[in-house]
Formats: sequence, structure tokens, C-alpha cells
Amino acid sequence: MRLSHGVGWKARLALAIGVIVAVAFPASAPAGQGGVTPVSITANAGAPVTSSTPTPGSTECTTSPEGVRSCLPITPAELLYGVAAPPESAPPAVKAAIAAANRIHTLPYVWGGGHARWWSPGYDCSGAVSYALHGAGFITTPMDSGEMMNWGVPGKGRWITIYANAGHAFAVIDGLRWDTVGDASGTGPRWHPEMVSTAGFVARHPAGY
Repeated sequence: MRLSHGVGWKARLALAIGVIVAVAFPASAPAGQGGVTPVSITANAGAPVTSSTPTPGSTECTTSPEGVRSCLPITPAELLYGVAAPPESAPPAVKAAIAAANRIHTLPYVWGGGHARWWSPGYDCSGAVSYALHGAGFITTPMDSGEMMNWGVPGKGRWITIYANAGHAFAVIDGLRWDTVGDASGTGPRWHPEMVSTAGFVARHPAGY
């Protein structure tokens, strides 16, 4: 996959390092899903959803010194060998969330993983989402999927959206789905370029993102 011009040399270098780590230290992931609450949830039930921007129709608006306001579609992150690289235009907090997620993107699914402490040999769905949010500085304590239903601001965000219900949680960060289900080689915290249905999920986002 050829990287777009929106990704600078620093992001490319970080991406290359991440790819090397992913290839050198692969992790096999056992099947499993859900959060700290052992409720069986199918994350892809209902009508499919597609998006060409981080959140369908999301834009980033700026105002020029002359007072002219313009809004452009947000540039999605690139994905190569399981590693995500945000565009140069992404806010620092979004880049930090992606960098945090990249650190655990080969680990297996472990029920309750990421809740007793930040670093864990594996993560469940809400533990993986919490790890990314913590990396961005949005939270200081891990949350389960039920807590995520009331976290942040209601609705979809421009850069980050958390989808949660009583038994599962996942995030869309700069156009990529951060989820512990839906991987062909096993279950665990992974980036996914495709979206799934959000039927039955509550959408929340960090204020301003």
C-alpha cells in the first residue's frame, strides 16, 4: 500500500519500526470477545456501515485570519501490516492514542486484560480501548464497556468515537476501527480498515475530538 502525502517522514519512520516489531514478534490470539462483563455480544449484527472519513461526514474546520471559515474532510490514518500511521494534520492527542494502540496491536485477547493495570500480556475490548484513551491523556483509570456508555460527550466525534454497550466496546480512531473482534487470525486488539454495524451501541467521544 502506498502511503499518501498526508503522512510525514516521522510517521513513516514510526510505521516502519512498528512493522518490523509486528513481523519479528507476532502474537497468536485465542478466540474470545466481550469486556469485563461476560456477556456474549455480536458486534457486527444489523446493517453494515461504511465511511470514507474517520466518522462518516466528519470534517475539521478552520478560520483564516480574514475570518473565512472552511471545513474539509478529515484525512484518515494509513494502515500497513497492522500498524496505523496518522496524517501530519492529526491533533497530538489523536497521534498519541494511535501510538498507544500500536504498542499492543499484536497482543492476544485476555478477558479482564488491561483493567488491573495498564500494561498487560493481553487485553479485552474495553481494556484495549482504555489503553488507547489513556495514551492520549483522556483517562487515568481503565473503564469497562458499561462505563464507556456514559463517558465523554454523546454522539460521534470528528477524530475519535467510542461505541459501547453492556457487553462490548470498540473505537474508531482517525478512520480505523480499534477492536478485539473481527480478525481472521484470531481475537485481540487490532486495527481494522472496515467498519461494522453500530446497531445496539452508544456512541461517545472525547470533547473537542
